[in-house]
Amino acid sequence: MSGDDGVLEVRRPGRMPYGEAAELQTRLVAMRRAGEIPDQLLLLEHPHVITMGTGSDPDHLVADEAVREKLGVELHESTRGGDVTYHGPGQLVGYPILDLKPDRKDLHRYLRDLEEVLIQVLAEYGIEGWRSEGYTGVWTDAGKVAAIGVRVSSGWITSHGFALNVATDLGYFRTIVPCGITDRNVTSMEHLLRQAPAMDDVMLHTARTMGRVFDREIRARSGLP
Repeated sequence: MSGDDGVLEVRRPGRMPYGEAAELQTRLVAMRRAGEIPDQLLLLEHPHVITMGTGSDPDHLVADEAVREKLGVELHESTRGGDVTYHGPGQLVGYPILDLKPDRKDLHRYLRDLEEVLIQVLAEYGIEGWRSEGYTGVWTDAGKVAAIGVRVSSGWITSHGFALNVATDLGYFRTIVPCGITDRNVTSMEHLLRQAPAMDDVMLHTARTMGRVFDREIRARSGLP
């Protein structure tokens, strides 16, 4: 047992292009598998990007290349599970790099735990969020406020994660069929509260809640490996 067992290092690299974040996760997963670092949590924002998960239906990509170029939206294939989704400024993206061994080797439990983190964060702002049977993510009366898409690699190391709409421009979701769901709206904390909460505060609540739900000691970590 190392002195870092039970620690979750939180890194906040700011606004990072999706491709760079994917490469960073690959490095962190390898380092975590080798025992070189403790569990990690990346909290960041992306420039406008559409990502296609391993279960994506091409028909759920509504905006063609010309429209995406006009809007300044990149397109990336992703190794996470799930369908097509959008990321952009004003959206909190969380990438936990966790070793689920020995007692959390359960993908269903992991997804429910991530949902619980987001539900508790929303509750800090007086927003009631909940799960919806048959779907992954967090919902409110006004629609879906958080999406989840993860990957668990060999050795039970997690990557990818969740996206919480804090002050997201919801118009960009018209470029896709979000998560392949055609009959439900997408919303944001800003829409629900009638004002945007500070992103730094939402990040702080998210880090603390991850520590509680996953029973980890939170440590801020500057810089990137």
